[in-house]
Amino acid sequence: MVNYYIVIIVELYEKVMNRRRFTKNILIAGALGLTSYPIFKWVSINKNVSPDAFRPYANLIDELAETIIPRTDTPGAKDAKVGSFITKMLVSCTDNRTQNIFLQGLNDLEEYAHDKYNHSFLECSKTERLATLEHFEQKSTYRFNVLNKIENKFIGLPFILNLKRLTVQGYCTSQVGVTKGMAYELIPVHFQACIPLTPGQKSWATK
Repeated sequence: MVNYYIVIIVELYEKVMNRRRFTKNILIAGALGLTSYPIFKWVSINKNVSPDAFRPYANLIDELAETIIPRTDTPGAKDAKVGSFITKMLVSCTDNRTQNIFLQGLNDLEEYAHDKYNHSFLECSKTERLATLEHFEQKSTYRFNVLNKIENKFIGLPFILNLKRLTVQGYCTSQVGVTKGMAYELIPVHFQACIPLTPGQKSWATK
């Protein structure tokens, strides 16, 4: 009986140590990735950005946002002027690193579209646009979430994730998005804590 308990304790110890070793290896891999980050690229993403730097990309940002939230039976991102919102947020409410990463992401996306489809993103079909965004989303994250957290902390949020975040934020805070894209009631008649959802129910703008 004593030997049985000893075996159990040893097995538990080995599991704990293996888990610690695994976590340690992940952290080391993340640290090595950061230390190998090219110096010239680090400098480039921290340089000053002109407020007019995003102006040439206005149409591209509009179409990217529309690809994420297209017009269907409800207004799309372009109807809600999400592209303009994204540009204003980047210029006025983000640091140089975030702005540079976003600009580099736009350039990389255009380069990928030319290499893959022989034309710009604006000339891509709906299917090609979706495939392009899926490509960038897949390459923007690691398999282990701890590596994503390390990169987001020390380098910044990847372009595609920031684009999606700003698109949703811009749409869900716009008048068009709130009143026509979602369910909205300006002055509720009375408070109901739990309301059953009906088929096709829109998300509530006020929660």
